[in-house]
Amino acid sequence: MSAAYQYLGRILVIIPTYNEIDNIDIAVAAVRVATPDIDVLVADDNSPDGTGVRANEIAAVDHHVKVLHRTVKEGLGAAYIASFQWAKQQGYDVVVEMDADGSHRAVDLPLLLNALVDADVVLGSRWIKGGKVVNWPLHREILSRGGNFYTRVWLGMPISDATGGFRAFRITALDAIGLELVESQGYCFQVDMAWRAVQAGQRVKEVPITFIERERGESKMDQAIVSEALKRVTQWGLAKRKNDLRKLFSRKS
Repeated sequence: MSAAYQYLGRILVIIPTYNEIDNIDIAVAAVRVATPDIDVLVADDNSPDGTGVRANEIAAVDHHVKVLHRTVKEGLGAAYIASFQWAKQQGYDVVVEMDADGSHRAVDLPLLLNALVDADVVLGSRWIKGGKVVNWPLHREILSRGGNFYTRVWLGMPISDATGGFRAFRITALDAIGLELVESQGYCFQVDMAWRAVQAGQRVKEVPITFIERERGESKMDQAIVSEALKRVTQWGLAKRKNDLRKLFSRKS
């Protein structure tokens, strides 16, 4: 481990999977090379393509690799929450979210962890200085930039990339957030976690990353995920405004 983050304690990189047989070996190997002393948890949602079986084979020859088998596909949020709970039970101090499809570069992992030394939550950001995306079609960039702008303005949240999925949490930050209250899925799960971290007074920091469009397998992004995010962010924004007005009138009376 590098000197900067070796005092964070036990670190677990969580890679949720569903039908990622073409990517799982590459994803796990990349993390193991970039951070050899850090553990990896493959959280598989009963992939019919054999991803979970292959994860077992990898774990059988590498004690740093663990596998969490889930019996049903319930979405990204449910997979991460189950993994966070598993990590807490196993005594880890830090958890990292990371996609299986190669869009998150393992070489950026030390950057996130080093930043966590003086933060509670670190978000890998595509939309701050130094961050970028590779091989994205224009409509995807417009959707992501637009969604993050709407989230930032509507919620008043000082985060440039609230929908990104490459991020690190101290376990203490997850306790402050209150995982039992999180019900969102997809991109909205990521917004939900960032929003709750800010509301809970956690130290949230963004660091620039390079995001690369997947080369193998199919994206899990669909219209339902986008619609859920828009609906929930709007609801949270309305609730925040009502609460702000209530506080304002309370002070005046």
